[in-house]
Amino acid sequence: MNDLAIFSGSSNKPLAESICNHLGIPVGKIILKKFSDGEISVKIDENVRGRDVFVIQSVSNPANDHLMELILILDALRRASARRITCVIPYYGYGRQDRKVEPRVPISARVVADLLQSMSPNRILTMDLHADQIQGFFHIPVDHLYYSPVLVEYIRSKNIPDLVIVSPDSGGAERARFLGKRVNASLAIIDKRRQRANESEVMNVIGDIDSRHCIILDDMIDTAGTISKAAIALLNKGAKSVMCCATHAVLSGEATEKLNSVNFSEIILSDTIRIPDAGKIKNLTQLSAGKLFANAIDRIHREESISSLFI
Repeated sequence: MNDLAIFSGSSNKPLAESICNHLGIPVGKIILKKFSDGEISVKIDENVRGRDVFVIQSVSNPANDHLMELILILDALRRASARRITCVIPYYGYGRQDRKVEPRVPISARVVADLLQSMSPNRILTMDLHADQIQGFFHIPVDHLYYSPVLVEYIRSKNIPDLVIVSPDSGGAERARFLGKRVNASLAIIDKRRQRANESEVMNVIGDIDSRHCIILDDMIDTAGTISKAAIALLNKGAKSVMCCATHAVLSGEATEKLNSVNFSEIILSDTIRIPDAGKIKNLTQLSAGKLFANAIDRIHREESISSLFI
């Protein structure tokens, strides 16, 4: 693996270190600074000429800084004559703005794709995009990993009886069904609706959850409003316990307080986004995606198929 190099932006260095530990190589030397006026400075501090380079950077808060830093790193690597550059984006920021929902608004997920492609990377490697069609915004290969193999292994190890996988909305039903099949669980869906204008949302539970153990599954937790209300609805309907699982821990605003206000038996999050306040979240279990990314990087480097990494 002498020609393999992995560099990390500033968004999630612990994940980059985890990936490199699994691969048995050091993290590449890079100098990242900010000038006094806020501009970003990047310098690749080792030779990358003719090497197969992977850059790990989540477009997480502060998303604009991390995106700009990633673009500058890609430009520096291209100018340093790297043979191949793969952009590893564990969390694809702006992914929720994937279509026009009203007049005179941008499709921001497409804009980000265009910005990245303007730096001429050879490939994108990402995980659990908010919308699968974002892959179509790129004209280069996109390898889209799923966090579900990590969750399946962990949930199976717990041997939870009478298990139900719950989608917090209809849009995530397919994701919940997919996981449920692999852990021998049934499916339930939260149906949110307002009966009348100016009335609060009513959470209807579709499926049998009475006296059963529930796992709410989502691709991300942002403000935690939806997932907290869903948990309360499940407990009020007679659920024996409620866990929640999500890939991306965006956790903006008062998310930590909202999660702690609900009696979750366990909160399972990945490390695609670094969680500064991890110690403040009750019953938190972080399951790393590092091994999954390391396996994918190794196979891409060896020109092998990564389809076997999908369940």
